[in-house]
Amino acid sequence: MRSPRVLSLLAAALVVPALAAAGPADARRAPEVRAAAHPAYHATIAITEHGIPHITADDWGSLGYGSGYATARSSICNLADTVLTARGQRSRYLGGDGRYLDGVSLDASNLQVDAFVTDLRNRKVVEGLLASPAGPSARARAMVEGYTAGINRWLRDNTITDPACKDATWLKPDATELDLWYGVYLANLIASSGNFVEEIVEADPPTLQDPGLPDLGLKLPLPTTEAEVPAYAAQLDDDRREALRRSLGQESEFGSNATAIGGDASSTGRGLLLGNPHFPWVGRYKFTQQHLTIPGRYDVAGASLIGSPVVNIGWNKDVAWSHTVSTAYRFTPYEYLTLGPGPLYLSANGVLRKAERRWVDVAVKQADGSVKTVREDLWRTPQGYVIDSPSQFMGWSPISFWAIRDANAEHLRTIDTFLGMGEATSSRDLLRRQDAGGGMPWVNTTAADRDGEVLYADHSVVPHVTDAMATRCLTPVGLLLETVAGLPGLNGLLADGACAWGSDADAQRPGILGPAKLPAVVRRDWVMNANDSYWTPNDRVRLEGYASIIGCEKCPRTMRTRMVQQYVVDQLAGGGRETPESLRGHEHENRVRAAEVMREDGRLDQVCAQTGETEACAVLAAWDGHSDVDSVGTHLFEAFVERAPTGANLWTVPFNAADPLNTPRGLRTGPAVVKAMKAAIESVRAAGVPFDAPWGSLQVAGDRGAPAYPLGGGDGDLAGNANALASRNPAANTGAYKAISYGSSHIQATSYLADGSVDARTILTYGQDEDPASPWSSDQTRLFSQERWVRFAWTPAQIAQDLVEKIDLSGS
Repeated sequence: MRSPRVLSLLAAALVVPALAAAGPADARRAPEVRAAAHPAYHATIAITEHGIPHITADDWGSLGYGSGYATARSSICNLADTVLTARGQRSRYLGGDGRYLDGVSLDASNLQVDAFVTDLRNRKVVEGLLASPAGPSARARAMVEGYTAGINRWLRDNTITDPACKDATWLKPDATELDLWYGVYLANLIASSGNFVEEIVEADPPTLQDPGLPDLGLKLPLPTTEAEVPAYAAQLDDDRREALRRSLGQESEFGSNATAIGGDASSTGRGLLLGNPHFPWVGRYKFTQQHLTIPGRYDVAGASLIGSPVVNIGWNKDVAWSHTVSTAYRFTPYEYLTLGPGPLYLSANGVLRKAERRWVDVAVKQADGSVKTVREDLWRTPQGYVIDSPSQFMGWSPISFWAIRDANAEHLRTIDTFLGMGEATSSRDLLRRQDAGGGMPWVNTTAADRDGEVLYADHSVVPHVTDAMATRCLTPVGLLLETVAGLPGLNGLLADGACAWGSDADAQRPGILGPAKLPAVVRRDWVMNANDSYWTPNDRVRLEGYASIIGCEKCPRTMRTRMVQQYVVDQLAGGGRETPESLRGHEHENRVRAAEVMREDGRLDQVCAQTGETEACAVLAAWDGHSDVDSVGTHLFEAFVERAPTGANLWTVPFNAADPLNTPRGLRTGPAVVKAMKAAIESVRAAGVPFDAPWGSLQVAGDRGAPAYPLGGGDGDLAGNANALASRNPAANTGAYKAISYGSSHIQATSYLADGSVDARTILTYGQDEDPASPWSSDQTRLFSQERWVRFAWTPAQIAQDLVEKIDLSGS
């Protein structure tokens, strides 16, 4: 947990000029960033219950102005953190040794983050994209410019009361559009370069002390021929493979669920959507709710990541959508053969090149309060940054080194993509507009429309690497990476030729797969995704024949995917239909799919009985198989699945691609499984937790300022909770057994009713306002605890009925 004093320093981001290394002031305020010189803005902000802002304006800049003002009002300290990071100045105010954990993928020291960002600024990466065909439209620029002006306006007009940054006496309104664009750019990288910040900044040629070899207790050397790969890969057990995939941005708890019900399966004859992103409850990647309207032209509501002026997940009068993190890779590593331990490498036609060494100067606060300049270096090839990551088989060795090319580092189209989606008139139109935008960074899309069609698509930004190209271009270690993690490691010798990314005529820009090569389906029954690959959008449809870089086909599904699908399968059984009430009810059913599977034939009880733990086993046997606040025994089961073996060591019936929703199954009752159960029971006892403690007394809210509200739901992928919740560095109630700081976040249940109206129910689980003193800080957390919903005011009449405050905002 950050102290109030430390958090207060984050607000310095809004007042301190960028470091000299980041470029001169005129570059930071480049003319091309501005839609117009000194525009006049006018917006109205209607605040309804729970602090939700409804922003109305007549132009894009003014709409952004209202959005920025409203976001500053609810989340000024988080915005300050975003700008501080985007300026590469965390070390200047927080010290270089502190860790920056964004709650999603980035885990590095402040110095490492600043070195990475400073080099981006030195190279004027965002400035270049703003001037390129991969850059934003005029209206997206206007939104960002207005958003920045709105933040500054709020700072001019208000006194900060949030303890996290109220003591920052130097805080002044001088955020720039470029600061915000760098924030957007860094958000694009969280599933790619963001995973490798430490490995990029710490990359250095090998030495005798650090030869760049993997330290995994495996047989060395790494494979040098294709024939050696299978034997080497066989050394990696399931745990090591999972750890590798997670370190590469795959198979993490960073995810979501989304289910869309079409007119043929709904009681309304129209579309229904239930979306539940699993995101951090603290830190950079929190959502804020908003409703954006330009009368007669634009009307969309939902949630936005803080720092984004547009709605990322939401609805309009015709279509509703949500997102889930995709399995596709956004980057490819290239392996370069070296000559000795230095930075010399071979390129096409045997030409000898030298990796570029880039120096950056970072201002770092010292223990005595003084500021010292620290010099760091980063290395680059024409493809991208060199990384040094032996644990991922990509160390800088005397034989080779690796650099990554990042597709999301090559565009600034995200704001345009979401703006276009907000104008969609149907599920099909939503996908067309998403494709035209070309900037969906790392998520799938699931949507439902008023005509009853539903969409699932992974039309995100994916490098144009076909299976045929990968086969031609894999190096032996690259083949190892593909074998164990699905990531193709390509031949750097041919990076500018035969192994360069391809192009499609239907893609928004070169280097990425076009829509025709990306998976999607439109139907009238139902579709879903819960972060497994695109292969199984429902219980009967299979999407196959796509490039492996997008994800796997005919591969096991997580228990969370199986639970999300089972809810619909059970509801539709015997000719049933999903109603608005039944679909949103799935959010709080809190069934635990792994328990349902493991209890078949009494196997779970048989395993427990062999431990001799009579008291614990009696509780587990009587457990209701749910993760409700009054369920007793949930903690014992979660402790068990966290320790249980995997694969064939756990199941008697292996995965069968012909029956992915029901396999694997058949819990083994042998020694390895019993040992895991024994260890689970001992861990609960060691924690001092009664075996018969209700789940709600153990799992409580853990975001900043939250009371210890009891929460239902629980572990997602292992236990099989659709209402997935996790504890990661909680900010409050840290003495609780499981204080929640991650998981179900902006939950949305949008129904298009038979009469043509829209019924929108939402919950922002951690509340709209960050200041704990605000009445809207934890009010929605309380409702979430009570399994209740907010009826989102959508029509003018509903807004008027729920109105709490109205702000008329004009300025520049």
